[in-house]
Amino acid sequence: MRTPGPVFRRRAPGSQRLRLRSPGRSRRDFRYGAAGAVRRDRDGAFTAGKRRSWPEQLNGRTGGASGRARDLAGFAGFIYGFRCGYGRGVPRVQDPSQSEGGPGSAEGRLLKHAAELKRFSRRNFLMGTGAASLLAADMFFTRYVQAERRTNKILTVGDDFAESYYPHSSWILFPGYKTSWEEAQWILNSLRGALRQRGQLAAVGYSNEGLDIDQIVIAVIGYVRAKKLTSLYFYGHSFGGMVATQVAARLRELHGVEVEFILLDSSPYSKFDVLDQSWFEGVVVLYEGGFRVPTVLRGGYELGERIVHKDERSWRQVLDQSLEQLSPIAPSSVLIQSESAYIYHFDATRFAGMLGGTRMAFIGNPRDGTVNYETARQSWAQTFAANMVSNDRRTEDALPAHASPQWNPFVYRPIIEELQDEIFPLPSGGHRMTAF
Repeated sequence: MRTPGPVFRRRAPGSQRLRLRSPGRSRRDFRYGAAGAVRRDRDGAFTAGKRRSWPEQLNGRTGGASGRARDLAGFAGFIYGFRCGYGRGVPRVQDPSQSEGGPGSAEGRLLKHAAELKRFSRRNFLMGTGAASLLAADMFFTRYVQAERRTNKILTVGDDFAESYYPHSSWILFPGYKTSWEEAQWILNSLRGALRQRGQLAAVGYSNEGLDIDQIVIAVIGYVRAKKLTSLYFYGHSFGGMVATQVAARLRELHGVEVEFILLDSSPYSKFDVLDQSWFEGVVVLYEGGFRVPTVLRGGYELGERIVHKDERSWRQVLDQSLEQLSPIAPSSVLIQSESAYIYHFDATRFAGMLGGTRMAFIGNPRDGTVNYETARQSWAQTFAANMVSNDRRTEDALPAHASPQWNPFVYRPIIEELQDEIFPLPSGGHRMTAF
C-alpha cells in the first residue's frame, strides 16, 4: 500500500507558525525568528537551531534512502521552491551568521514589507481609493458647475396673452437664495395666472461667477430697451427683495427708469432677520477668506438641514430641493457664498428716498423658520414708509412657510391678484348708453 506524503497546513494570513505533520509521526511546531528556527521536541521543550526547509527535513527523515522516498523529497523541494518564488510560502529568515548589511538583508526587508502589505485589508484599500476618487470628482464637478453659466441673463417665460395685451409692461423676478435658473422659471410658471394680468414674465438668472449688482443692472436695462418697456414690476423672492430694491434705485439713478412696483416675498431687511446665523456667518467668513465650499459637501449639509426642518417640507420637497443643489444646473458655490456675503453686508437705509414713486408691498408667513417675519415686515415699512402701500397680507397656509410660491401657487395667486387690483386697477367699462 502506498504511503501518503506529508501534509502542509497553514494558519490565517500573518501567522508565523508552520505546522508539519507526517503520517504516523507526532506533531512538531516550528517557530521562526531573526536567529533561525526554534523547535519544540516531544517533551515540549524548545531548542534553538538553524532553520531547515521542510523538504530538507523530509530528506533527513528518509535517511538518504533511494527510490520512492528520494523522489518524493525532490518533488516536495520543487513544490516548496515554486510556492516561495511567488511569495506564498513561509518567508525566508536571515541567517544569524550574515551581517546586517549582508546579501540577505535587503531581501529580508522586502519580504517583511510584503508580509505587511498582505495584512492590509482590501476593504480599507478600496474605501480609501473610493474616497480619494470621490473628492477628485467633486472638485472637477464643482469647477464645471461654476463655469457653466458665467453671465447674468434675463430668462423669459412666453405667454401669448401677456404679450398681446401688455407689450410694454413686464414682471421681473429676482430669485432668492440658492435659487437656480430653472427654479426661477418654475416660480414664474406657477404664478403665471396672476402675473400675466399686468405684464409679461421674466426672471434674472444670476451668474455663477458671483453676485454682481452692476452687471444685473446692465442686464435689466438691456432687456427694458430691447422690449421697449415702459412699466416694470419687480418680484423680490426672499433675499431677491434686497436685490430688487437696490436695482430699482440704480435704474432710477443711472438710467432714469422708475419701477412701478416691488413685491417683497418674505424678504429679510438685514442680516439680523435671518434666523440661522451659524451657517450663514460661516459661509461668509469662508468666502471672504478665499475658500470655496465643494458642491457635494454643500449638498450634504443642505440635505441634513432640510431633514432637521422636516416640519416645513414634505419628503418629496426635501428630495427635490437637495438634488437640485447637486445637479450641473445648480447655482455654483461661488454664487451662493457671494449671495450670503451680500445679505450679510446689505444696508437698506442707503436706498431710502431713492425709489421715487415706486410702490412696495410685503407678504410673508408668521410661521417662517428662515426669516423673522415680524422684524422684517416692520423694518421695511419703517424705512420705506413713503413707498410701502401694504404689509399685512400673509401666506399662512403655505408649506414650506418661507417664500414658496412654486410649491403653493393657490396661496400666492389670490394675494397677488388682490394687490394688483388694489394698486393698479384695470380701466373699467363705460356706463351703459341709451338713446334718451
